[in-house]
Amino acid sequence: MTTVSEPKVGAEEAGPARPRSSRAHSAIIHPGTVKINLEGASVVDYEPNTPNVSPSRGGYHEKKDIRLPNHTAVVSHIALDIGGSLAKLVYFTREPTSNDPGGRLNFINFETEHIDLCLDFMQKLKDKQQPLNGSKPGELCVMATGGGAYKYYDKIKEVLDVEVLREDEMECLIIGLDFFIAEIPSEVFTYSDEDFMDFQKPTTKIYPYLLVNIGSGVSMIKVSSPTDYVRIGGTSLGGGTLWGLLSLLTGAKTFDEMLHMAEKGDNSAVDMLVGDIYGTDYSKIGLKSTTIASSFGKVFRKQREAEREAEDSGGLSNDDDPTRKGTGGFNGEDISRSLLYAVSNNIGQIAYLQSEKHDLKRIYFGGSFIRGHRQTIMTLSYAIKFWSNGEKEAFFLRHEGYLGSVGAFVKRQPRNWGRRNSFEETPRLKRRKSEDVLDEGKGKATM
Repeated sequence: MTTVSEPKVGAEEAGPARPRSSRAHSAIIHPGTVKINLEGASVVDYEPNTPNVSPSRGGYHEKKDIRLPNHTAVVSHIALDIGGSLAKLVYFTREPTSNDPGGRLNFINFETEHIDLCLDFMQKLKDKQQPLNGSKPGELCVMATGGGAYKYYDKIKEVLDVEVLREDEMECLIIGLDFFIAEIPSEVFTYSDEDFMDFQKPTTKIYPYLLVNIGSGVSMIKVSSPTDYVRIGGTSLGGGTLWGLLSLLTGAKTFDEMLHMAEKGDNSAVDMLVGDIYGTDYSKIGLKSTTIASSFGKVFRKQREAEREAEDSGGLSNDDDPTRKGTGGFNGEDISRSLLYAVSNNIGQIAYLQSEKHDLKRIYFGGSFIRGHRQTIMTLSYAIKFWSNGEKEAFFLRHEGYLGSVGAFVKRQPRNWGRRNSFEETPRLKRRKSEDVLDEGKGKATM
């Protein structure tokens, strides 16, 4: 029987509801007037006090809430970003004890194929709106983005019987990323060999930059200002590629299991390295002996050797399928590591080429493909550093998979709710079509 984890509910569930101020009451009637107070916002690492949805069923509660100690108004909406592989949900709750002010943003994801499990969880959020944040079940609004916001629109409305507002995917990505960069300490970081995460201070001096969003596929977006962006490219070889191929080549059942296998693997068992060709470094052009010359380059040769050995020993005929075990065989860990490097290096190089073409020095990597995985982050960071000779920098986020859902969550508020001491309305994002972006001096549209 499939079970759904309970939303985190504070002590106020057992006690009387908090009294509503006139502002809070107005916010319930007109949710878009709520202004979230971000003073003192921080990322909180913790062990969940409620059980996660079974990982085999695709639900995972992130262990890094965003604490909002000074926000006291009611929040009567949740946000959902439904991609091809994962559905990412963001919701607000009060603090675990009724004596603590403020609340926090919670993050949970589900495999999209188990969307019903996600809707079950959202139904629990709806039922517990009063103890969670002070609003009533009938007042819940769902802000939806991603392709699934259209595919599952009718189903969400039917199951939850709530208002569902669909928001543009690219716009939500930009809003979510800008929110994290400008407002949340210890969120954005660069890769460090020593400490892994070298955190950056919140800043608004970031434009222009390149956003590389790695989900099932990859989109690359040039962001020139908070209101001006354009998709300049991408690739179909993304997280879905890694997930799909490893599900065929290994016994892994989930993406996290695949990443865990990659941590144990040795890619040199299947990849052809520079050292395999030259016997040493190729220092004249800056290639170390451990540099990958050909992903999976050893597989064909080793496979043929295994077949010949088996035939010579009488173990196989020409019509038999060669074994993947024993001499010349390959294990899932090595395959996982090799393919992770192949996909990550490919994305990193394309990102560099796009940044070079459009003269962008800052490159932000987002999307659920990354998952805070050290090998992935190291590979992407190294690719940017190597190809740019250290002139460009790769930035990552602790909530990299929730840019779209956080952007949708923010859009329910006045445009500037996420700016401290500033709640003015700002113009809608100006989304330009790719064909409108011309190469300087050439008069040709980018693809």
